[in-house]
Amino acid sequence: MIPPGSLIEYIESGRFLCALVMQDTGKRLRLLNQNGREVNLPESRVLIASGQRYPLDSGRDALLEILRTAADRRSSLAGSIDLAEVWELASEEEQDAFPAEFLAGLLFGGELTDDQVAAFLRAVFADRFYFKYKNGLVTVHTPEQVEQLRHQREKEKEKEAILERGAEALRRIMNGEDIDTGQWPDRDRCLAWLEEYVLFGSEAAESDLVRQLLKRAGLTGPHDGYHVLVKSGIWDADENIALRRAEQPVAFAGECLQNAANIGEPEVEALLADTRRRDLRHLDVFTIDGADTRDFDDALHLERLEDGTLRIGIHITDVSSFISPRDPLFAEAQERCTSLYFPEGQVPMLPESLSQGVFSLIQGRPRPVLSFLVRMTPEGEILGTSLTPAVVTVKRQLTYQEVDQAMGTDADLTLLDSICAILRRKRAERGALFLSLPDVSIDISDRDAVRVRLMPVDTPARTLVSELMILANTIAASYLAGQEAPGLFRSQPPPKKRIISGVRNALQDIARQRRFLSRGELTAHPKPHSGLGVNCYTTVTSPIRRFLDLVMQHQLSSLLHGRGILFSLGECKTFAGIINQKLGRANTVRQQRHRYWILRYLETRVGERANALVVSQGPRRINLLLTDCLFDIDLPPNPAFPVEPGDMVRVKIARISPLDNVLRVEW
Repeated sequence: MIPPGSLIEYIESGRFLCALVMQDTGKRLRLLNQNGREVNLPESRVLIASGQRYPLDSGRDALLEILRTAADRRSSLAGSIDLAEVWELASEEEQDAFPAEFLAGLLFGGELTDDQVAAFLRAVFADRFYFKYKNGLVTVHTPEQVEQLRHQREKEKEKEAILERGAEALRRIMNGEDIDTGQWPDRDRCLAWLEEYVLFGSEAAESDLVRQLLKRAGLTGPHDGYHVLVKSGIWDADENIALRRAEQPVAFAGECLQNAANIGEPEVEALLADTRRRDLRHLDVFTIDGADTRDFDDALHLERLEDGTLRIGIHITDVSSFISPRDPLFAEAQERCTSLYFPEGQVPMLPESLSQGVFSLIQGRPRPVLSFLVRMTPEGEILGTSLTPAVVTVKRQLTYQEVDQAMGTDADLTLLDSICAILRRKRAERGALFLSLPDVSIDISDRDAVRVRLMPVDTPARTLVSELMILANTIAASYLAGQEAPGLFRSQPPPKKRIISGVRNALQDIARQRRFLSRGELTAHPKPHSGLGVNCYTTVTSPIRRFLDLVMQHQLSSLLHGRGILFSLGECKTFAGIINQKLGRANTVRQQRHRYWILRYLETRVGERANALVVSQGPRRINLLLTDCLFDIDLPPNPAFPVEPGDMVRVKIARISPLDNVLRVEW
């Protein structure tokens, strides 16, 4: 019970208020506070009550004067209190919690007044370093707690300074100013925090601080953080967000670069000191690749033998002779798993000094290779195959276009083309699916007018190379299977539904067939690959660009050198798990980046209509393919516009936001 006329203090919205008790109803106090308001307050919220009683019949103005005068006295007195002095005295006591009167007595001494006790409590609430008020008692903090709180206070002050300086800097950056570390000492770390926040949102370590920073700078738009990073020069205007978000390695660490620097040009004498490695430098070996290719990992040759048969050579650069499974570069290749190619550039699996240098089958330079030699008739009947480590020197570096133009005039290329057509037809007879969609080539030389071209992938040159690579990969898988050696085998069950057959199919049939393909598998033991029409399959033809091929090249090389199995069944299973995971990450990045550039291409056509092929039709969604960029879209059915699979329609591009990954189309 607090009798009427008592002067009490309580806290409201973080502020101390003085009030006089006008009436005690038993459960609540009816008060008049210093602001002239009458309030009902639970007694439990009273911090301190005076022993002195004030006459309540003095008139309202007189009572308010008493309250305001008391509040001013206590506030002034609280500002002069040195809590550190009281804390040092209280720390010598055996207990750690005291009534406020006891601690105020240590400070003021003598007979205490209500104002002194109240002022002490105000000081405790204002500075929480030394004491904590709870349940009517003041707890004395330990020295460790005081130090921790002091450190926390310093961090809060530092944070406030960061926010104040940073908000101003961000505003200036958005206005086009170039702010360096001299003008903004926190620049590097703040922009690093912002970068992480734009990528990972609330999962970023400093997400709360960055949100406050952007809000204080008035940058509350959905992509303001992105634009700050672009304007500050940290990011490109078309930054590869998918690549950064996936945390796919881009730059090579020092130990990898040192490993690469230690790999020099191979010497022929050293290569041929390996008695298992054949000298095939006399052969007319040539490469067929794109005009911009620099990492040549496969080459070919054709021999006409005296008995009228042919020998076709498929030569794959022998990266395994340079990189051991114990090397840093092998571990790095495992982490990256594949080279990534984007319209703006590539992220190689191995350093370019190697992939475009020592490992590349460059014209005129002797190179170690793994050679697949296939003896066959001119009619395409395979008579025998062999694998051997070898040394070759590329005599000609041909482009796809040059080979296409030479068909019909170059006897060797024309013969190879006819043989590959036979091999292709035989695979079709075994159930292979030929899903020859054009390659979508994206030209970003003008970022304001992104262009898309559809490049055919079934030209004579590309088909020739593709067929011979499939042959080499099939031979490698068959060799491992014959040796009962574990490996990394690619397989695929038959399609859930077969729509196409033969080697030539219409776009609409290919697009529909894709929806019924079974998921491919990667296992340590051989299984049929329905999509390619072969009994077993692996990949060894791109060891510069694919980790799987590098692993398989090591396994093959060990067997061919008579050293037996290098990687056990368990190790191959482990590799398969790692490759599935890392390839999943890389493929997601590849798909998201491709989608970004397609949206950038389409964003200039908002409001226009585009040609689309109806691929499939369901009760709720219709799947279509934008035919000028081979981009899948979905639309709900429109009763007023009935369509069937195979129909060509015109759809309206309604809204596009590449940064939001949004494409909305309408009938």
